[in-house]
Amino acid sequence: MTALTSAGAAVALAAGTLVALGSVPAQAAAGATLPFTSVEAESATTTGTRIGPDHTQGSLASEASGRQAVRITAGQRVEFTVPRTANALNLAYSVPDGQSGTLNVYVNGTRLSRTLAVTSKYSYVDTGWIAGSRTHHFYDNARLLLGQTVQPGDKVAVESTGTQVTVDVADFEQVAAAAGQPAGSVSVTSKGADPSGQGDSTQAFRDAIAAAQGGTVWIPPGDYRITSSLSGVQNVTLQGAGSWYSVVHTSRFIDQSSSAGNVRIRDFAVIGEVTERVDSNPDNFVNGSLGPGSSVSGMWIQHLKVGLWLTGNNDNLVVENNRILDTTADGLNLNGNARGVRVRNNFLRNQGDDALAMWSLYAPDTNSSFDNNTITQPNLANGIAVYGGTDIAVRNNLVSDTNALGSGIAISNQKFLDPFSPLAGTITVDGNTLVRTGAINPNWNHPMGALRVDSYDSAINATVNITNTTVTDSPYSAFEFVSGGGQGYPVRGVTVSGATVRNTGTVVVQAEAQGAATFRDVTATQVGAAGVYNCPYPANSGAFTLTDGGGNSGWSSTWSDCSTWPQPGQSNPQPDPNRNLAKGRPATATGSQDVYTPGKAVDGDANSYWESANNAFPQSLTVDLGSTYAVRRLVLKLPPSSAWGARTETVTVLGSTDGSSFSTVVGAQGYRFDPATGNTATVTLPASTNLRHLRLTVTGNTGWPAGQFSEVEAYLTS
Repeated sequence: MTALTSAGAAVALAAGTLVALGSVPAQAAAGATLPFTSVEAESATTTGTRIGPDHTQGSLASEASGRQAVRITAGQRVEFTVPRTANALNLAYSVPDGQSGTLNVYVNGTRLSRTLAVTSKYSYVDTGWIAGSRTHHFYDNARLLLGQTVQPGDKVAVESTGTQVTVDVADFEQVAAAAGQPAGSVSVTSKGADPSGQGDSTQAFRDAIAAAQGGTVWIPPGDYRITSSLSGVQNVTLQGAGSWYSVVHTSRFIDQSSSAGNVRIRDFAVIGEVTERVDSNPDNFVNGSLGPGSSVSGMWIQHLKVGLWLTGNNDNLVVENNRILDTTADGLNLNGNARGVRVRNNFLRNQGDDALAMWSLYAPDTNSSFDNNTITQPNLANGIAVYGGTDIAVRNNLVSDTNALGSGIAISNQKFLDPFSPLAGTITVDGNTLVRTGAINPNWNHPMGALRVDSYDSAINATVNITNTTVTDSPYSAFEFVSGGGQGYPVRGVTVSGATVRNTGTVVVQAEAQGAATFRDVTATQVGAAGVYNCPYPANSGAFTLTDGGGNSGWSSTWSDCSTWPQPGQSNPQPDPNRNLAKGRPATATGSQDVYTPGKAVDGDANSYWESANNAFPQSLTVDLGSTYAVRRLVLKLPPSSAWGARTETVTVLGSTDGSSFSTVVGAQGYRFDPATGNTATVTLPASTNLRHLRLTVTGNTGWPAGQFSEVEAYLTS
């Protein structure tokens, strides 16, 4: 972990009074080292129509790279300027549901004899059982060896032959020549595999694996069809001539619950025929276990439900240098019991669920990491998700263009099923870059941040270190702290340091859970609405405290109205003079009795109430209004029921702008509460009053030996 500049004494804040930025240490480049260079269609020359940008769930542009693409019809084209020496093209595209067609391909104005097939077959996925989902997964990928080498500055164009095609992005790659057969290996063709793809090669693969125990199975260039999954794979290497040459066509490649391990899978493609998501089907490249000491590298994995759904013993597995495209669910999921697994330098595009996930079901994932991966366009859920686990690391990843229900990175105690192992030990989130990540959650009807820490089903008590993060062009917030299950579990033990935030649509920090986090060396520019949204839910669940560790800049303001959500680019609203400034705000107290907690005094319900510890005057209730206001009037309430007999409470009103230094606003006075007149009392404040933190100190109560309020209301009008 990169060291941070030291800070002086931390100051507890409810919303962040922030000081000048200190120096931020250098960090490693985020993302994978890739063999191709991508060019966006919207930056190319076209005779078609550009669409986007758009973040609206269900729109074609919202799922595109950069949230923009180009639509072409018959005879229209997109012409790319080649960025590097290349002999191969991969194109991300979409066609209308139910349609297929072809694209002509031109190199420097000359049409190639081969066309690029395009289809909607693998797109337009519906997952009605997932709350908040809509039809999604609009794009697909198609690839073509050009048959010649093009140079930087050359022109490669794609042209519609009739079908409407939305062109998103082109990948240009210099593919090496096919590799030769390793000495001593067993070729699948020697066991009867058909490289034309016409015959069923399942048994030939099984026989080759059995014959090559302790050695290598060779998959020569060709297309091979497998009709049922392989099992009993252990102590063997499966190797192809390269992922552009050796292609296995199957929707279920390996399915096994256990393995002795030492499996090496490398350098070929597995391309499936999965067109819908059926969670009960093992339609995956690997389903289950490869066993300890195994590896997967150099693979092209496409059109499956999940790339790797890993259960059982996969100790010290390494998954690296792979491409996982167009899966209807996760790209990779460590589904509990992963120990020492390293997932690094992979490229994932167009996943229908979390692109990379650790889910600690049945047993915790421990000492495992996602490092230097590039993830783009997960169209349902997160780029990277860590659901529970112990001593997990997420480092130097590049995540872009998440869509509905998804953050760029989620660190969460959402369990889904039991038995679940919550986050524990140290969770390291370091050096990640998040671009256009975060989205509206239609179930919550409010945004999810680019990086989300979520106490969904239980409190977060692990140490969560979020360091050296870059958040760019988030449509909503940069960092979100939430208890997504709505139960108000706390988020604790979080430090955010060394972050750069540019052009957030709404806020830098979106705090919706009780708890605390420390911020150090976090700088923000072009903040859309305010620096901080600090409105824990439920309203009486407790406060979220932001501690200023020093070196922060550009996000000191606080969204003032917890009854509304900031919209992208919306400035802080002028306060409504008739609005109760205290409603729904964080409230704390010196003590409370049983279930009569401080939040009951600001929940908008006059029938619920706060009651302090009994027989222990003085007792205080403090409400953080979120910003400094010229408060002129307080309305104090007790439950209106006649069962509450008349009483007088002796109350002192104090105020503070920083939460630490309080001064007396109105000295101790007796306020009469009588159910015959509504059990309310009004306190008029001096014309010079400006406060953010409102404190009521009760030193007497003729009706009960405690402080009691059912509602504390604060208004700008006298």
